[in-house]
Amino acid sequence: MLTIRQMRYFDALATTLHFGRAAEMVHVSQPALSAQIMEMEKHLGVRLIERTRANTLLTEKGLEILAHVRSILSSVDRLEEAARYGSGTLDGLLRLGIIPTVAPYLVPQLVPFLRREHPRIELELKEAVTDRLVADLAEGRLDAIIAALPIEVDNVVGKPLFTDRFYMAMADNESDVLLSPLTETQVNPERLLLLEEGHCLRDQALAVCKAANKRSLVNFGATSMTTLLQMVSHDMGMTLIPEMAVDTETARTAIRIVPFADPAPSREIGLVWRRSSPRRQDMEALAAAIVASRGKLRASGRGHEEPDGLPSGSVHEPAMADDE
Repeated sequence: MLTIRQMRYFDALATTLHFGRAAEMVHVSQPALSAQIMEMEKHLGVRLIERTRANTLLTEKGLEILAHVRSILSSVDRLEEAARYGSGTLDGLLRLGIIPTVAPYLVPQLVPFLRREHPRIELELKEAVTDRLVADLAEGRLDAIIAALPIEVDNVVGKPLFTDRFYMAMADNESDVLLSPLTETQVNPERLLLLEEGHCLRDQALAVCKAANKRSLVNFGATSMTTLLQMVSHDMGMTLIPEMAVDTETARTAIRIVPFADPAPSREIGLVWRRSSPRRQDMEALAAAIVASRGKLRASGRGHEEPDGLPSGSVHEPAMADDE
């Protein structure tokens, strides 16, 4: 029977055209390599090597078979690499989906961290709404997704990563006067701006503000948090903003951030993968990397809490109640 070992020996000999150097390449003795080549020729019933006193040459049939051998060895190498994905070391390809209200704020820290701590990882990222990511995960187009928990579908497991509190973002012009800390009853549904249908943050905003059945909601669905906050900065309304977005968005947009009264509303961000996946160790390693990269962000001075309960970098002036 033809073996992988024989094919590797033949590949080495075809590369070096020298029995001694080929034997060194595959870490065996020259007689052992020669014996395996002869066994391969016997099994195939053809001469692969032309042996002369001066040279070692491939026969015409040997050249033809070499192309097949190298194709087979390439496939075997890919198979062995794929099998190593379960080692927990995050080597090789990992296809990760992230929801749009997390990706812009997590990816700039996560990707450099992964490249530094797991230099052999090959990361493919996809940003999409939760339903689309879950479908891709179920159909094997993604290995894992980062989204708001819970995700209640069959054959998935979710691991909580961190809690992300909500704040209210308003234009920094005092046209709306809200008490701080804010209660849900103070939010005027007629001023509430939302992301378009499909974004989980839209549903979370409606739930937090008890506005799911209000017909007076602003009839505009933004496709991104940045677009939404640009509208807020121009006093077109107010919107819910997750804590992880506050530093980035307040640095480029003139908005005021108002905290909610305790218990402050929040979302749980988690890593989700298929329960049937053989890559459990990789998923645990990825979850640890996400938490660690976010921890480095907070330790660097961004995203920590100020004494008044606001994330650093936010713009906040205490609001006064109406005199009525």
